[in-house]
Amino acid sequence: MDNQVHQNTEQRLERLSDAIETGSLLQLQSMINTMHPAEIAHLLESSPPSRRRFLWELIDSENEGETLIELGEEARASLVGEMDSDDLIEAVKDLDIDDIADFIQSLPDALIEETLAGLGRQQRQRVEAVLVHDEDTAGGMMDTQVLTTRAGVTIDVVLRYLRLQDELPSHSDALIIIDKYDNYLGIVSLSDLLTNQPDETIQNIINKDFPAIPADMSSREVAALFEDRDLITAPVVDASGKLLGRITIDDVVDVIRDDAEHSMMGMAGLNEEEDLFAPVLTSVKRRALWLGTNLLTAFLAAWVIKQFTETLEAAIALAVLMSIVPSMGGIAGSQTLTLVIRGIALGQVVKSNTRSLLTKEILLGFINGIIWAVVVFAISVFIFHDVGIGIVMAIAMLLNLLLAPLAGVLLPIVLRKLNIDPALAGSVLLTTITDIVGYMAVLGLAALLLPHIRAII
Repeated sequence: MDNQVHQNTEQRLERLSDAIETGSLLQLQSMINTMHPAEIAHLLESSPPSRRRFLWELIDSENEGETLIELGEEARASLVGEMDSDDLIEAVKDLDIDDIADFIQSLPDALIEETLAGLGRQQRQRVEAVLVHDEDTAGGMMDTQVLTTRAGVTIDVVLRYLRLQDELPSHSDALIIIDKYDNYLGIVSLSDLLTNQPDETIQNIINKDFPAIPADMSSREVAALFEDRDLITAPVVDASGKLLGRITIDDVVDVIRDDAEHSMMGMAGLNEEEDLFAPVLTSVKRRALWLGTNLLTAFLAAWVIKQFTETLEAAIALAVLMSIVPSMGGIAGSQTLTLVIRGIALGQVVKSNTRSLLTKEILLGFINGIIWAVVVFAISVFIFHDVGIGIVMAIAMLLNLLLAPLAGVLLPIVLRKLNIDPALAGSVLLTTITDIVGYMAVLGLAALLLPHIRAII
């Protein structure tokens, strides 16, 4: 499926390029506006800035809002910066409330007030009700457009009420039941409405056990709840149980995707919203800090090596072999680090199970260390015919493969307590630790043990 999507995108980009080169603007405009907004957004993000602006001018006004929502923040900002407030209001006014709130939060402060002021009174109030919550909470994710009814009415009354609606809110699979004070009581699924007798009261078919989500629940916890219970929609309530809105599965999918991209991009020190075609100087500034940090750690490792120049001169084979130990430690540590960061994101790593996790990873490191110490000993002796070198390399390998998983578990836990993103800082710190310890183990052990081993042998 993914290959098919990529092939379709490549084909569309080629067709767009051909249409631009031949000047077939009507064909180009028709081609773009028959696509889904998400596909249009993908094509815009896959285009250099000059072509992106040209293509944006060809998009019909009714597609602009949905397309802007689908774009990454940087790509969106590059287009929004050239739109006036009237164009922005026209583009977003027909979006769902939660989408409008998400869009407004990404705007510069000067445009936020103008955009809110341009919305209708009821629409503005609904958007503001979402904006009072942090965007990474259930309240910040919710849509305030909700189908509600009271428990005392009959199914027939509810069905007649639904027929009077011009359209139902997207992803509506249930009605939320509230009392006269708007307190949440439960839900009734649309399937239950259709399969029960019209004179049955809602009170008799209400599902009172359906979970209501607190407005301050984190977006990650919301995503986990939807995944665990296979939800499509869920009500959001305040601390007193009053209904505020609902969260739908499309917003949860966005959270899951953003978390995955954040973890992947964070490992390289990048922002998940970074534009593929961002200006060169902007990209240089962003990557400079990461490159500078890695350069600093490389010099630190070089300083460690410098302290053992005499050892290296006495055993040239070490210069050939010593990079193997930190490399193996870095890989082993990265495996543990990735698993622990994922576990933290899913709420699986908590204080009560940290010791068990540490024990398991240290045991795993010990077994791996024994296995690969034997392998590196055999290869080192075979290549250089020096048992002393083989013993030093084997012990160093064992030590670093013991330390690597230990660092992989503790680093993300400590960083999280310090309010530092483990996905962003964890990998560079882990690499620093495994490099320094790896080189110190090889060269330090060589300085201490190699003369004695050779004297004995």
